[in-house]
Amino acid sequence: MAPPPFFHGGSPPPPQPSSNPGQYIQQFLSNLLSQRGPSSLPYSEDSKWLIRQHLVTLTESYPSLAPKTALYTHADGRSSTLLQADGTVPILFHSATYNIPVVIWLLEPYPRRAPLVYVNPTRDMVIKRPHSFVDPSGLVSVPYLSNWVYPSSNLIDLARDLARHFARDPPLYSRRPPAPNPNPSFASLNDSVSVRPNQNPNPSFASSNSFVPGRPNPNPNPSFSALNNSPSGWPDPNPNPSFASSGNSVSLRPAIPPRSYPQSPYGSGGRQVGTEDPAEVFKRNAVNKLVESLSSDIGVLRKTREGEMEGVVSVQAALREREERIGRGVREMQGEKEALEQQLQMVSMNTDVLEGWLRENGGKVKNVDVDDAFECCDVLSKQMIECAAADLAIEDVVYALDKAVQEGSIAFGQYLRNVRLLSREQFFHRATNSKVRAAQMGAQISSMAARASQLAV
Repeated sequence: MAPPPFFHGGSPPPPQPSSNPGQYIQQFLSNLLSQRGPSSLPYSEDSKWLIRQHLVTLTESYPSLAPKTALYTHADGRSSTLLQADGTVPILFHSATYNIPVVIWLLEPYPRRAPLVYVNPTRDMVIKRPHSFVDPSGLVSVPYLSNWVYPSSNLIDLARDLARHFARDPPLYSRRPPAPNPNPSFASLNDSVSVRPNQNPNPSFASSNSFVPGRPNPNPNPSFSALNNSPSGWPDPNPNPSFASSGNSVSLRPAIPPRSYPQSPYGSGGRQVGTEDPAEVFKRNAVNKLVESLSSDIGVLRKTREGEMEGVVSVQAALREREERIGRGVREMQGEKEALEQQLQMVSMNTDVLEGWLRENGGKVKNVDVDDAFECCDVLSKQMIECAAADLAIEDVVYALDKAVQEGSIAFGQYLRNVRLLSREQFFHRATNSKVRAAQMGAQISSMAARASQLAV
């Protein structure tokens, strides 16, 4: 069983007699749902328009339910200002019209989640116990609420479902003391009712307005004379005095609060239309027109600013992405700079070593043959050097022949024969160089394997 909410708050001021209540309700909801900042209602922006439509259509179909704001305290102690529809739901019970006071709370997840509905009994009303779909706290749990589906469910269908269920089993009854019987000729009827002795010492004042619990009001018009004999102000469901009961009994009847009409968010309900000052009427109409114009201008301005904000947000996201890219580039350049600095240090060290060797050995080496400057460590290396030297020499000869044939120093046929012979010889040198290189690679792999085996042992 959910506890009833604690709330306080007020309804919007009633509309002026010459104004349209629906227009004021629309303006009231538009102003509430368009607020921003700390005073805004805690509903999501994409659902505020749908909430407004639900409440407007509800008040059009049920004028007795008025939208207003109030402070709602949740079960965990949190308090928030929420929208509610407060008023009465008319029902037809045994050919009589009754008004059941209810409060429909639109919680923060609305309309994606169902609202909370409470019956709101007055001081002279009591909740029927036990009841099939109303708990002692007044919380209503009808199937329409448990089967709430977004976005097809709405407040109009909810109000119709409440009226249908309340008509089957009214949840509220009025408790009132008995009224004395002004006609003493019916006092003898009290003798047929099982009443304890001395409960009504004066039989001439036996109540004729008592009511059997659970019986409806058969009088559809509560303004008849039966109201005059009822201290609580409700119609007498049993006008026949032959059904009188004990004078001290307490009768229960379906609650019939007076009809209430929706309160408008603007206006305070002033004088009658016929007695209003034309200047005041003109002033009021001008203010209303100005409010409508300002509301439309504010809506257009808000949409424009929202579009500009979306553009600024997209630019901000692009700038952030570029900032990340620039940061990555700067970090990569810093890493590359550090690597180049390390290589520069190594080159500087090698340069110092070579310069030192030259200073020590520069005067010792004289008339050294170029071919003897490098000594081969093995036969394969010597053969590779010879093949590479022959290849480069043939390349130089072919280049010289090209220049000679261009200048006309040799005949073209002789040029072709020489180039053919040199190309054949150059091919053999290059093939030998490739084989020698493969043999050296195999020898290196074999030596590395032998060294690894030795280290493993």
